[in-house]
Amino acid sequence: MSTGVTSRAAHLVLRLPYGRSVRLARRTCWAGVITAVACLLVCASGVFTGTYHITTARVLEVLGGGGSATDRFIVIDQRVARLAAALMVGASLGMAGSLFQTLSRNPLGSPDIIGFTTGSTTGALTILLVGGGSTGIGAGGGAVLGGLATAVLVQVMSTARGGAGGSRLVITGIAVGSMLASVNDYLITRADTESAESAKAWTFGSLNAITWTQVAPVALAFPVLLVATALLARPLRMLEMGDDTAAGLGVRIAHVRTAVLVVGVMLTGTAIAVSGPIGFLALAAPQLARRVGRVPGTPVATAALTGALLLCAADFVAQRALAPFQIPVGLVTGALGGLYLMWLLWRQE
Repeated sequence: MSTGVTSRAAHLVLRLPYGRSVRLARRTCWAGVITAVACLLVCASGVFTGTYHITTARVLEVLGGGGSATDRFIVIDQRVARLAAALMVGASLGMAGSLFQTLSRNPLGSPDIIGFTTGSTTGALTILLVGGGSTGIGAGGGAVLGGLATAVLVQVMSTARGGAGGSRLVITGIAVGSMLASVNDYLITRADTESAESAKAWTFGSLNAITWTQVAPVALAFPVLLVATALLARPLRMLEMGDDTAAGLGVRIAHVRTAVLVVGVMLTGTAIAVSGPIGFLALAAPQLARRVGRVPGTPVATAALTGALLLCAADFVAQRALAPFQIPVGLVTGALGGLYLMWLLWRQE
């Protein structure tokens, strides 16, 4: 690649108007701060309120290391564990959606739309129903392997006869996801009644009765995947300008695409292992982050915060909308996602 092309590409990237660059940076920073504060407020509401009434003073006593055994169980082992799971699962899905939408250059390029979530569900159900495993590390490994296998299949099929355009990737993913959804239904119908009911409830996506044992796998994987996503942020910003420009800046296109697929699938798989498949979160979080920050492209960090906020808020509604009965959080995100898509269609008319 000639130095002239490289310098022109660098000029396109770096020679933005100074004032506009500062405004974009400030807007992104403020969007992240506001989202983080909102997330903290929702988490505080989740810790201090619930079906089992505990006074604020007793909650503070538990958080300070004291309190009765019952209060510690309710606050630490149930409420805080559930919030920790919601934060990491939501952030993981937000980052996964950001990675895949940037990779496909398509707002519909989220793992639940292009079949990766369904493939992860297939892997997890195979472990649970065929292999006799349990939720946690076993289901997590199956979810990651199922998602990776689906990603490879979608990638190969979308590039088999030419380019790997975003629309082609999305359409291929939708087709593969539909077929895998049938496989998931078949696995459930062939299982015994008790296993089938448990697996079907798991596919709704829920944080009910979450424990620290279930949180541990995602807590171990999340920091590693967060660092990997941060390392991919710069080449991803260059990919948003097109393959030719990115290549002119020295980005190894094939390597970056492969890394994004692997990291995105692992984020999706580890999230699904904890909560089951949660729809529309990975689709909506990056787009909302981009609209709130009013920035071009898809900001990964803000998308992670937005995903965490959306899932914490949706789980808060799921716990209290029909209290004392708790509904799966996946039903809430599905309903909100449908409303969000209708709003998008209305805006585009």
